[in-house]
Amino acid sequence: MKQPIQFQLNGRPTNLTVDPTRMLLWALRTDAALTGTKYGCGQALCGACTVLVNGEAVRSCMYPMRLVAGKEVVTIEGLARNGDLHPLQQAFVDHDALQCGYCTSGMVMSAYSLLAKNAAPSREEILAGMDGNLCRCGSHNRVVRAIQAAADMMEGARP
Repeated sequence: MKQPIQFQLNGRPTNLTVDPTRMLLWALRTDAALTGTKYGCGQALCGACTVLVNGEAVRSCMYPMRLVAGKEVVTIEGLARNGDLHPLQQAFVDHDALQCGYCTSGMVMSAYSLLAKNAAPSREEILAGMDGNLCRCGSHNRVVRAIQAAADMMEGARP
């Protein structure tokens, strides 16, 4: 049975009437028309569907809407501000940290969560933090360089 679920979506109050067992991924893609979050494996193993819920990276393919009520959800579409890419998104572009692009939104969201917890991670910490995100194209080295560059760029912007 459908019910209204209220939450913040990319900084905006949102109310979706959905089955509370519906997975967040499908509510985002279908009900909210935000298609940046991708379906990969459907088992929370690949990371393509990663979004932030209250600042934590979660796999939206296995995250039921009932858990979203009253929380803040941020998708890849919610990182850019006033038409400007977030420094992390820009670093992915600058370092060609994508190939087919399918895993990219999940990679960026996982990296965002990582940098929120550790503003200056070592290479090893980045590798450990991104271990749950898979890329079939093999752009992992470029992803690590992009995250390192974004961390440096964001560190310089902090007071």
